[in-house]
Amino acid sequence: MVEAVMRPRRRGAGGRQLLAAHRYAAMGWPVCAGAHPVGRRPGGAATGRACSCDRVGCPAPGAHPLSPAWKLQATVDHDLIRRWWTASPAAGILLVTGRVFDVLDVPAAAGQAALARLERDGMPPGPVALGAGRRALFFVASRAALADDAEWWPCHLDCVPETVPEIGGLRWHCTDSYVLAPPSRLAGGLAARWLRPPGRAPLPDALRLLGHLADACEEVMR
Repeated sequence: MVEAVMRPRRRGAGGRQLLAAHRYAAMGWPVCAGAHPVGRRPGGAATGRACSCDRVGCPAPGAHPLSPAWKLQATVDHDLIRRWWTASPAAGILLVTGRVFDVLDVPAAAGQAALARLERDGMPPGPVALGAGRRALFFVASRAALADDAEWWPCHLDCVPETVPEIGGLRWHCTDSYVLAPPSRLAGGLAARWLRPPGRAPLPDALRLLGHLADACEEVMR
């Protein structure tokens, strides 16, 4: 039960990241460890890098997997999760989409506008997080189990399926994608956070939210 899962527990090795990763796994949400932002060594000297990965000029510091095998690594195994975050307590938490849930990803301003529209219309938004790149993440029921494969598609970057009209600013994370989960650190010293944390209610259907998100994106991107 999510309410019990989200109740605070005693922190062990790995601190907040480990605790959050365990909570997601207990909800059945597959996680894997990612990179994290850096900038200073423990002694205060500059590292010359923005991300813990080995890539010079990383375009997404702390917001990507460390391994190309991340889809295979994603797990709800608590022992494995404990080993990962004990070895690297600052590692980002990546939630793999297209299995238990999808994520509709819009600019933060559009996300705030959509939340206001949903609340005005009495429609529960489901879990919503503020993540990397000033993006709002709306967690929705996965459509990967649909019989018609044309109704869902992989999307870590902007792309549009044939069956859904193009919505400027919207990304739909489904199969073969991931999002950075709270409380993972972001570049600039901030951290991903929940605007509406997970609760007991079932995840909403994505198509029910699309109209509100489309209107909000159009409003903020004029």
